[in-house]
Amino acid sequence: MKKSFALIIFSTQIIFAQIIAQKLDDATKNLINSSLAVSSNLSFYVSDESGNLIYEFQGNKGLSTASTQKIFTAAAALETLGKNYTYKTTSSYSGNISSGNLNGNLFITSNGDPTLGSWRYEGYKPENFKQKLIEAVKKSGITKISGDLIIDDSYFDHQTIPGGWPWDDLGNYYGAGVWGVNWRENQFDININGTDFKSFSYPLENVKWLNDLKATGNSDQSLIFTAPHSDVALINGSLPSGKTTTVSGSTPNPPLQLGVEIQKWLKESGIEISGKVVTNSQLEIDGKKSLEAPKNNVILTYESPTLDKIIYWFLRKSVNLYGENLIKTLGKEKKGNPSFKSGISYLNEFWKSKGINPNMINFADGSGLSPQNYVSAKAEVQALIYAKKQTWFDSYYDGFPTQDNGMKMKSGTMRDTKSYAGYHTSKDGKKYVYAIIINNYQGSGSTELQKILNVLK
Repeated sequence: MKKSFALIIFSTQIIFAQIIAQKLDDATKNLINSSLAVSSNLSFYVSDESGNLIYEFQGNKGLSTASTQKIFTAAAALETLGKNYTYKTTSSYSGNISSGNLNGNLFITSNGDPTLGSWRYEGYKPENFKQKLIEAVKKSGITKISGDLIIDDSYFDHQTIPGGWPWDDLGNYYGAGVWGVNWRENQFDININGTDFKSFSYPLENVKWLNDLKATGNSDQSLIFTAPHSDVALINGSLPSGKTTTVSGSTPNPPLQLGVEIQKWLKESGIEISGKVVTNSQLEIDGKKSLEAPKNNVILTYESPTLDKIIYWFLRKSVNLYGENLIKTLGKEKKGNPSFKSGISYLNEFWKSKGINPNMINFADGSGLSPQNYVSAKAEVQALIYAKKQTWFDSYYDGFPTQDNGMKMKSGTMRDTKSYAGYHTSKDGKKYVYAIIINNYQGSGSTELQKILNVLK
């Protein structure tokens, strides 16, 4: 009797899975045969939580991922570095202190903390770092600095932007580069009324503007163009007239920006500094030797939030800077080379070692901003299932946004690309893992893809 009952249950499950698969196939074919999808490519894969296939449509096909690429970077970082990993920023000095006078240089160095001065974390905001730094300087007995303020930004290599990022992304906040010293997530905001600059979130150092904005339309259609170390920024496109719009850009030189702000803090706190702000990268640009921060005479060690909190915001708000920073960190920690190439190589090796076919993962960066990322929906599902079995999964899962359709998933959007990857428990308690990617669809794709995923509900 028990065997008969078990057989009935098993048969019912098979029939149910077949019904779901047929509904998914109908919805998928309806999309792919539509007039807007005449030149589109779609990769779609659904399994249960154990990895048993429910449905696939070109599940092995590699497509440009947009931000669902982040699911690979986040999982590899949590496992490799550990959820309690922290970045460190230190202050030290060269020379000696005599009667309050530092006869030497004050140094700020970091191992690339992407959260330094971020507004996202309580207790880690710009004012918190300022308070701890000034307190440390005063506690050391320094009341005057005869030398320079050196920002040692040499922890990573000189390439701050991954190869393959589009030029019209680099100057905007989501295209911020990765530096050895990052500050305020390497982002600034401008309040603009029509075409007139009204105010900045903070003064940008050594940046001149070319303004080709037009006051027209009802939405922000502006773009900022600048590059690392550039002293010129261009803004063009259009903004609505008659109201103030906040536009966010990427800081061309975050280490210099931090240095200028620290110099101001020191003076406001009554600490004289007679030298100038110097970054190691600028010394090298000028053909001079960089200055190494002293290992002794450390007056402050400032730790970042733990990695699990960084991963939360990385996934929840899709912070591209965090993804590329993690790639460089993985390269440095595992291969002794902080280049994007080294970090991407490690990311490929990591997922290959977890059983994903290397032909289905062709990573170009850690965030998905590069259109040169090519990944299959099946590979994304395999990564999600692997993560679900790990001790750090709660830290991973917590970062996945809950979308308008009630599903817990990471989304990705770029020009003519839309993707979703995540987990879902249906109304009858069945648990699914899924990924869907569409390229070159002549529309937003959001509504169409969610119609397909609604079948799982």
